Amino acid sequence: MVTQDGRRLAYTDFGGPGAPLLALHGHFGSRAAFERLAREVGPAWRVIALDQRGHGDSDRAGEYTREGYVADAAALLEHVGLGPAVVLGHSLGGVNAYQLAARRPDLVRAVVVEDIGTVVDDDLSFARAWPRRAETRAGFLAGVGSSAPYLHESVREHPDGWGPAFEVEDMVVSQQELNGDHWGDWLRVQRPTLLVRGDRSGVLSAEHAREMTVRRAGVRLVELPAGHAVREGDPEGYFAAVRGFLARVGRGAAA
Repeated sequence: MVTQDGRRLAYTDFGGPGAPLLALHGHFGSRAAFERLAREVGPAWRVIALDQRGHGDSDRAGEYTREGYVADAAALLEHVGLGPAVVLGHSLGGVNAYQLAARRPDLVRAVVVEDIGTVVDDDLSFARAWPRRAETRAGFLAGVGSSAPYLHESVREHPDGWGPAFEVEDMVVSQQELNGDHWGDWLRVQRPTLLVRGDRSGVLSAEHAREMTVRRAGVRLVELPAGHAVREGDPEGYFAAVRGFLARVGRGAAA
């Protein structure tokens, strides 16, 4: 689709007769990360996965503000005309998901947040040390070290070698724009919410996750044996939790 300011946003509609589910990846990610999700929850749920601004096959943007990301997600749901949708997101995508629910409740039926909180303070400037290009895909992934699990679907062959499907500087700026206190948005959400935390996460602490459930009704917390990338660390547990939550949402039950 093309946004009002002329940017192209790439997305995959996995199709099917089910209710809509919008999937939003984290920093460094792409829509390809949700192929298994589509298999796991279909055909009851129709997954629509977005390459968010500056990621994957979507165009770079002039800015990476909270408002910009939320506007893109809203524009896609309006474009496909399938709302209200369950909105599922990891990390960056998780904040975008609950902020969309807070600011455009007409478009959101329920929310799934994977391993991100309401107060964010992180720094992606370490990515500046990655190799810009490598001769092979494997060579590039080897060069990024412990970040490789977040990049498997986001490595491309460019004219001058293999590298990421994004500009590192865009990611650094995007994280800076994501940092801050988002309690106001979290507390405004009035939709059933599943919060999934990795018990070895360095991003979302156990204390903060529990505070998110205490301060707002309608939040179900599931903690699984994984790090920040819960879908990678415990896929069976993650998909079981998501399917169970979606079954309750589908029946109209509380979270």
